[in-house]
Amino acid sequence: MQSGIFVEDLVRSITFAVPDSYDGITLRSFLRNYIHLSARQTAKLKRVHGGITRQGKTVTAPERLRGGESVTVTFPDDEKIIPPEPMPLTVIYEDMDIIAVNKPADMAMYPCPGHGSGSLANAVSYHMCQSGESCAFRPVYRLDKDTTGIVLLAKHPFAAAQLSGKVKKTYLAVCEGMLPQSGIINSPIGLKPGHTIQRAVMPDGLKAVTQWRTLKYNNLCSFTAIHLKTGRTHQIRVHFSSIGHPLAGDDMYGGNVSVIKRQALHCAEIKFCHPVSGRMVKLRAPMPDDMLILSDSIK
Repeated sequence: MQSGIFVEDLVRSITFAVPDSYDGITLRSFLRNYIHLSARQTAKLKRVHGGITRQGKTVTAPERLRGGESVTVTFPDDEKIIPPEPMPLTVIYEDMDIIAVNKPADMAMYPCPGHGSGSLANAVSYHMCQSGESCAFRPVYRLDKDTTGIVLLAKHPFAAAQLSGKVKKTYLAVCEGMLPQSGIINSPIGLKPGHTIQRAVMPDGLKAVTQWRTLKYNNLCSFTAIHLKTGRTHQIRVHFSSIGHPLAGDDMYGGNVSVIKRQALHCAEIKFCHPVSGRMVKLRAPMPDDMLILSDSIK
């Protein structure tokens, strides 16, 4: 466990010991610079009775702290809870702060208009209820409906804040054609004109960088490991399509659906620093059968 951090079970109260180097700092600065809480999160906690205490007593933002004192933050889980729905869910890892699951294909992250059930959020909500917990659905990142693999979720706002933008992901993909041994695609991505979902490489788009390494290939396809330097919507799909190697099965971006009926993309591994214990965590998810069969056919 990180030095000076203590977690109380289920109520999501976390106690931080003030380091000597922070002696004399205001509570406001301690929350922002040491715990990395946003101004919005701090304001919400201030409205909750007992949301922030110092040595067990209520404290105000301008007060100055002393080294060695304890500051306890209790995070209210007052965000909207997704209706639970019983359905198969593969849990890869879980503790009181995070949960990682293996998302299957044809499963959206959230319920949407006209499809209020069958999402990963519904499945996770049911799992949490069965475990005697109830918390908002907080994915640290998102996967497209037909992309499979690991989704990491935070159980409370502190974990979400600590993990945001700090999870290293390795994707496996089957791209059409013969890719070079390795490469980097550095092309900005934006919303395609006239579309509400589809993206494209656009000169005035947001910066997007994708790095890949080819694991094996034949005349038809390349099996690749991919790392993202940025996290744009449909980034991998758009980037490989833009260089003439769309993902197999990705008909939105020019892929052939004759070999697989969805984009051949899987989030296979994640690495991150645990938001409370501070230890490094590495999690893996095996490829689903459709991608396994396709990758095995590449000799």
